[in-house]
Amino acid sequence: MNKRALILTVMALVLATMLSGVPSLAQTVQQPKATPPPAEKAAVPAPQAEKTTAPEPDPQQILQKMCDFLKSQPQFTYKAEVADDQVYSGGKKLQYNIDVETFVRRPDRLRVNAEGDLVDKQFFFDGKTITLYDKDENVYGILEVPPDIESALDKANKEFGVRVALTDLASPTLCEHIGKRIKHSLYVGLSKVRRVPFHHLSFDGDQTQLQLLIDAWDKPLPRKVVLTHKQLPGSPQWTAYLFDWNFSPQLPDNLFAFTPPQGAEKIKFIPVQAGQTPKSKPEKKKKGGKS
Repeated sequence: MNKRALILTVMALVLATMLSGVPSLAQTVQQPKATPPPAEKAAVPAPQAEKTTAPEPDPQQILQKMCDFLKSQPQFTYKAEVADDQVYSGGKKLQYNIDVETFVRRPDRLRVNAEGDLVDKQFFFDGKTITLYDKDENVYGILEVPPDIESALDKANKEFGVRVALTDLASPTLCEHIGKRIKHSLYVGLSKVRRVPFHHLSFDGDQTQLQLLIDAWDKPLPRKVVLTHKQLPGSPQWTAYLFDWNFSPQLPDNLFAFTPPQGAEKIKFIPVQAGQTPKSKPEKKKKGGKS
């Protein structure tokens, strides 16, 4: 075999290796119109089927899981950093901060400490009375209320216009309260904050929009709350970041009992008239501010 024949033989071996398993070049030339056997047809990739998408999570179900979990806890504490928008004349909007610490012991104990740019108040429920103490003014008021958290908060709100931030989380009917105001709900998506996944939910009502970020990793805990007042000038927002949840705290009775500080003055709550919206007193000026 001459050198040329050797080279052709080597090339043939290389081609045979590369083309193994498919028709040879010779077969293709000799049978250009031949119909491929059934096995060949089966080998041809079929059009890709449409991908089936997983159903979108139901925001109502996720919200219900959060409510059920909180309701099942006999006691818990948490902290919150709150940003509160205030709209002034001319559409000027300023945002103030509040640090909130909440203590819950079911069925009849609740305490909230709120300290920030414009407020410095404490809220106590000891199973018999609700006490609201204003540290800046050194005044306090006491209300006789029913002996459970839900009924006590309901009476304080309806009769005296007393509402304390985030105390709804202690209510056993939290989802019912939210559901009454919902006209439309939306699952925005799964987002991550500091590498922790959260369900982002949105609930629209006539007057407000509520956004919730609920933990999707471990316990279904609310981690962020955004409340937008759609019908107020400037659409101010109230935003809370919740953290330091504790479900096995030590909560003695005296934590929920109010002892008036020296010189504190007792004042009366003014009942809300039928059909009247509670009016808050003018807020104090932020320390260091100028008029």
